[in-house]
Amino acid sequence: MDIGIKPSDRKKIAEGLSKLLADTYTLYLKTHYFHWNVTGPMFNTLHLMFETQYTELALAVDNIAERIRALDEYAPGTYSQFAKLSTIPESKGIPKAPDMIKELVEAHEAVCRTARSVFPAANKADDEATADLVTQRLQIHEKTAWMLRSMLEK
Repeated sequence: MDIGIKPSDRKKIAEGLSKLLADTYTLYLKTHYFHWNVTGPMFNTLHLMFETQYTELALAVDNIAERIRALDEYAPGTYSQFAKLSTIPESKGIPKAPDMIKELVEAHEAVCRTARSVFPAANKADDEATADLVTQRLQIHEKTAWMLRSMLEK
């Protein structure tokens, strides 16, 4: 394979993307879990918002995994692999709606930090495709975190 990126650089980039994939998938699960279990006066708003978010995340995990494969590396895909790679903790029980929002804000911010950590390897290798993917993910997670944070203001 010769796409203009050295094998060692492809491996390093794929390692960063694997962490991003794990965080994204974990956030997908958390968001879907909250969608199913949200209650209270904000039920309808949050139920619909969470559905929109987990649907977008489902597409994102596919794009990230396919980028890893395009780099000729294998994408992680098991719960145990994701648990080792993800920085997002599982929820304890079923939080109240405001706590769900807080957890999701923290999780989106964690994904942002993980995404940013991929840039050094991608930039070093002149991997514009990965940098573009990560930039798109950052824009979505930063915007979603902002929207969720705004719901917590009193």
